[in-house]
Amino acid sequence: MGATKTDHFTDKQNQIATIAKALGHPARIAIIEYLLKVNECICGDIVNELPLAQPTVSQHLKELKNAGLIKGNIEGNSVCYCIDEKTFDVLKEYFARIILTVTNQKCC
Repeated sequence: MGATKTDHFTDKQNQIATIAKALGHPARIAIIEYLLKVNECICGDIVNELPLAQPTVSQHLKELKNAGLIKGNIEGNSVCYCIDEKTFDVLKEYFARIILTVTNQKCC
């Protein structure tokens, strides 16, 4: 079987692309902003914060979790979500490197 397109890029490039794709929907940004605002693990309250059906919110949570942006822990019959700091550290380092390069660059 042939190589996939992602095989042509580094692990770090693929990781940043996965994170960026997960951040590419306003509902997911709203979820992250809500989790940052409450600053604790949330079980079930996220659905009440968004104008979306519960299955839609669950799908967005799944995408954020798969990208490593949030963590989910099972507590009883529900899953509690919070921010995964490690992935945001990866983004911080990536964008800091870009900003440093752009700031020091002399371009058209």
